[in-house]
Amino acid sequence: MKVNMQSVNFTVDRKLVDFIQRKMDKLENYYDKVIDADVYLKVENTSAKENKIAEIRVNIPGDDIVVKKTCKTFEEAADEATKSLQRALLKRKEKVRAH
Repeated sequence: MKVNMQSVNFTVDRKLVDFIQRKMDKLENYYDKVIDADVYLKVENTSAKENKIAEIRVNIPGDDIVVKKTCKTFEEAADEATKSLQRALLKRKEKVRAH
């Protein structure tokens, strides 16, 4: 799957890019009509520990699925976001199969 990654106000390291790419590649097992995905990584300027934001937009025919998660680390946020996407893609697949 083609993943466009953007980090806002910081540079992302290679290990994080590879981690997110592996997570996103697994999503194709749940719904095979995924076109591509956009991943936005942001750091919120707050005193709270949970200030890392991962926003993922998955482009599928006829619709986009957007998930936004805030956690302590980018890895945790990406993991939570891909779990939510997995559920959304499975729901979408069932909906398409029903028609």
